Formats: sequence, C-alpha cells, structure tokens
Amino acid sequence: MDYDLIFSLVNASVLPAWALLILAPKWSVTDKLVHSMLYPLVLGAVYIGGMVWALMGHGAEGGGFTSIEGVRTLFSTDIGMIIGWTHFLVFDLFIGAWEARDAKRRGFNHWLLVPCLLLTFMAGPIGLVLYLVLRKVTGKGGWGLGEA
Repeated sequence: MDYDLIFSLVNASVLPAWALLILAPKWSVTDKLVHSMLYPLVLGAVYIGGMVWALMGHGAEGGGFTSIEGVRTLFSTDIGMIIGWTHFLVFDLFIGAWEARDAKRRGFNHWLLVPCLLLTFMAGPIGLVLYLVLRKVTGKGGWGLGEA
C-alpha cells in the first residue's frame, strides 16, 4: 500500500472545499459539496478503512488512548498517521462549514469570517475560538454554539 499517495490524496481532497467556503460561499456548488456532508462521509469512509486496515495487523501493537505512550504508539505507523490526519481534516472542515453556515444565518460579514476559516483550516480550535470571539464582539451572537 502506498501510504504517501493516500496521505497526499486525503490532504489534497479538502482544499477545494476550503476554497469554496472562502471564495464562493454563496455558490450552489458550495452547498452541494461542502454543506451536504459529502466530505465527512467520504473522508469518514477513508478513516474507517484505515482503522480496519490497522486492526487487521497493519497498525502499531500496544497503542491506546489512555496514556501518552499509547497515543504515541498509535501514531508511530504510516497508517496511524493517515488515520489521525484524516480525523483532523474531517473535523476541521466540519467546523469550518458550520462557521460559514452560522455566519450566513447571522448576517456576519464574510470578510470577517475569512480569517476564522483560514485559521480553522490550519489550526482548528484557534479558528473556532476567533469566530466565537468575533461573533460576540460584533453583537452577532454569544458564546454558545447552539444559541439563536
């Protein structure tokens, strides 16, 4: 199995979605591809496939989530890195798409949202925190994720 190729494909696969969120937020293609949950489904399937492959004996023996050593062991193989990276990509994109939908619903200026999206893409929690702070200071919402 060519792990470098899989990593490159998974990594590159999210770039169009982020470009659509940032550059074409009102385009119907953005709704169909990014907001439809297509990306989480496809990348989720890659994630599941990687997990199955790892459980079939291609992962790191002795890995787990209860200690730093266990997590280090999980990520010590190429398949472990692909699984972990896919996890980050899926959830960062999910949060970025949520930010875009929430901002649109609240009448948030798209150009204020762009730095939040870029940071969510590069460093997920920082972008989310920035979006929540901007939402609060602009009077477009509070701290709660589910509030109207």
